[in-house]
Amino acid sequence: MSGHSKWATTKRAKAVTDAKKSAAFTKVANLITIAARKGGDPAANFALRIAVDKARAVNMPKDNIEKAIRRGMGEGGGTSLEELIYEGIGPAKAQFVIKCVTDNKNRSAAEIRHLFSEAGGSLGSVMWNFEQKGVIGITNEELRITNLDDFELELADNGAEDVKREEEGVTVFTEVEDFEKVKRFLEAKKIGVEAAEIEYVAKEDIELQDDELVRAENFIDWLEKNEDVSDYYHNIKNV
Repeated sequence: MSGHSKWATTKRAKAVTDAKKSAAFTKVANLITIAARKGGDPAANFALRIAVDKARAVNMPKDNIEKAIRRGMGEGGGTSLEELIYEGIGPAKAQFVIKCVTDNKNRSAAEIRHLFSEAGGSLGSVMWNFEQKGVIGITNEELRITNLDDFELELADNGAEDVKREEEGVTVFTEVEDFEKVKRFLEAKKIGVEAAEIEYVAKEDIELQDDELVRAENFIDWLEKNEDVSDYYHNIKNV
């Protein structure tokens, strides 16, 4: 399975500085609000459960989470939010899929177009190289398993499509419909996960070096600072 490093993304999320924390909370709150439109109970709302898990990962206060859920259910008024997806070619011809949650789609479109232009790229179709998958990261500390081969066979029997061994642990890929089944299996085994989301995973990836890698990392930093950008996916193997 190709796609960028789950662990690099997770490390960036955990290293949110105070300066970026406000933007991180806004992004996650918007995700919760969008998801809560289909119901305010995380146990019965798959998308909301993922959004709440993401909020907890960035240490978002419980009150903020509950406020975002109420907003999604129509309580308290506020501006209307839309979820949008942009595709484009970024630095060094890397491919990006960018999810935005915004109250002004014209502003978001202009900002995303400007970001791609500044990076020497442009908006354009790249979705052909991506497919939605469940992606679960498990650290080495959580893998209290003496035989990884046997563990991988168990994962496969319980819905995992692929298991990628990496320096920090393992990344488990699933079909979207099997994502919850694999999570329940891990919970039953009392194995905690570092991150678990539905992502756009690249079928074919690229590896960047030197100046190209720096430009790509700068572009990603810009995306993380933009409050409208709720998530992003790319095909850079070493970022």
